[in-house]
Amino acid sequence: MEWVKVLHLFGVIGWMAGVFYMPRLLVNIAEAHKAGEPVERLLGMAKRLFRFCAGLGLIGMAAGVWDWLGYGIGGRWLHWKLLFVVALIVYYALSAVWLAQMRRGDFRHSSIFFRVYNEFSLLMFVPILIFAVTKLG
Repeated sequence: MEWVKVLHLFGVIGWMAGVFYMPRLLVNIAEAHKAGEPVERLLGMAKRLFRFCAGLGLIGMAAGVWDWLGYGIGGRWLHWKLLFVVALIVYYALSAVWLAQMRRGDFRHSSIFFRVYNEFSLLMFVPILIFAVTKLG
């Protein structure tokens, strides 16, 4: 069971790297586009980052489900944690949508928008940590 937790943490930490860094790349892409600089390299970096970290996220989520269902881990704290996990998944999916728009040449959001958007991941991540560590709820 401990190895499943290790696998879960490995996947989640890798995924969170993408969750935290993807909006920063979107800021840089938006700023480069506004300045008339080439953005192809940044778009490629963002695409590779998204795919790699999404794969790690799937590993983390699969191990989390295995831990949850296979070993009977549960409680109200877990429901709260999962609510915020789903919110982070939606957040990451929105990053993919905006990246796809930029790859098509549709730059509808400013760098300021992405700077504000960047802060929401932390607001969703902190409750996950609190519920996972304290088992409150």
